[in-house]
Amino acid sequence: MTQKQLAMECGVARQTINCIENDKYDPTLELAFKLSKILKVKVDDLFIYE
Repeated sequence: MTQKQLAMECGVARQTINCIENDKYDPTLELAFKLSKILKVKVDDLFIYE
């Protein structure tokens, strides 16, 4: 899945997905849950709180 495809499914800009991947942006709780649902992983596995 491309960043563009993921962004479209989440309703955000592709740049948002890029920033999340590069640890330059922390998603909202709503977006974190959307991402985990789309990617079929638990939020805890997708994001690690340090």
